[in-house]
Amino acid sequence: MQTERDSTDLRLLQALQDNARLTSTELAGVAHLSQSPSWRRVRRMEDSGLIRGYHARLDRQGLGYGVMAFVMVTIDHQNEASSLAFEQAVLAIPEVVLCHGISGPHDFILVVVAPDLQAYSVLLQSKLHRLPRVLHVHTYFSLQEFKGAVGPLPIPLR
Repeated sequence: MQTERDSTDLRLLQALQDNARLTSTELAGVAHLSQSPSWRRVRRMEDSGLIRGYHARLDRQGLGYGVMAFVMVTIDHQNEASSLAFEQAVLAIPEVVLCHGISGPHDFILVVVAPDLQAYSVLLQSKLHRLPRVLHVHTYFSLQEFKGAVGPLPIPLR
């Protein structure tokens, strides 16, 4: 359920998305409020689930993951049981950093990281091809990352 947000809430969301380490005093300055009302607004958005958490964005290559792949998966049956079995198995693979059910000729898209092509090949054969109900797997490798794998969401400023 979407709740109404005013321009002050949107300024707070944009500031937190840009830098979640802002102090409550700095956030209050962005919102043009005193510290307590600013903190209450942020807390309300946390409690409503609009703000889901605070994270550090890490450099995948700095962690040794030189390969990022977009993996299109088609399963053999599209029903709830098949999809749930697939989804549960995907959750157990740490190299799968993102998974969406999609429309079109494929059923799922996975974003997968690996140290190199050899490691990806092993992962593909030992885990991805063995996922429940998998019929087809098509891999597309990222050649250039210029906005980020999972970038910040645009805030609709009024």
